[in-house]
Amino acid sequence: MLPRTTALENVKLPLIYDRHHRIKNTQYAAMEALERVGLADRMHHVPNQLSGGQQQRVAIARALVNKPFILLADEPTGNLDSKTSMDIFSLFQQLNNDGLTIVIVTHERDFASYAKRILEMRDGILHKDILIKNPRNAVEDLRNLIAHQQQEEN
Repeated sequence: MLPRTTALENVKLPLIYDRHHRIKNTQYAAMEALERVGLADRMHHVPNQLSGGQQQRVAIARALVNKPFILLADEPTGNLDSKTSMDIFSLFQQLNNDGLTIVIVTHERDFASYAKRILEMRDGILHKDILIKNPRNAVEDLRNLIAHQQQEEN
């Protein structure tokens, strides 16, 4: 994210480079993308006013604003705690259920278990191609983690 630019302005940035001007109302499109990732109330905040998870959601909104057919995410939870990571994977599962193809590169096997398909690569060679019939539910796991944390606090 650009440090002196609001979340809304950061999300609008890719629309500036769209030579075909497919999206006419860039302000509305950026607001809609931020709403989709749960940050409508933070759109006027600059990066240092956002948590790491919120910054990651802004980056996802920026990727979504052009209405892509596929989203590529390289270690999308690399710098995040487990609760925030599950929150991001909840969002990815929701987006995927809405029809968006998402390719995630991760070294975290726990997070890979949220996927419907796992391609395991080693030294640039495909070693496994596994279809997951019942992937873990990130929303449910997040809910359970929050409940567990609340129990520990009490």
